[in-house]
Amino acid sequence: MTDTQFSMTLKPRFCETDALGHINNTVIPVWFEAARESIFEIVNPGQDLTKWNMIIAGFTVAFTAPTYYGAEVVVKTHISRLGNSSFDILQSCWQQGKKTAEATTTMVHYNYQTEKSEPLAECVRQQLAALTGPV
Repeated sequence: MTDTQFSMTLKPRFCETDALGHINNTVIPVWFEAARESIFEIVNPGQDLTKWNMIIAGFTVAFTAPTYYGAEVVVKTHISRLGNSSFDILQSCWQQGKKTAEATTTMVHYNYQTEKSEPLAECVRQQLAALTGPV
């Protein structure tokens, strides 16, 4: 792991396995969300739901190889694009040295009262900028 990314190690659970013996494709997006919590903490310290200030504007995932039960998975997370009020999070799953999935999530800093996006604070931008780089 480099200083420009977060890494989270997961142990797949048996219940996450599908009939073909792979981790079900509905599970990996949930893992990606769990691995985004460190990013959420930057934008909304304490992750207070009464002050929540982000929305997902888009999410794409590509499955590049099967992920299996019985071996740990490392989810790597970094910022791939930083805009004025939005940013992209690029994530990948790795199992036994092989990339099994990759996703991009576009997050928008959002005011639920006005129902509009808002610019990211400079201190937040700096922290997110420190997380740019390859996964």
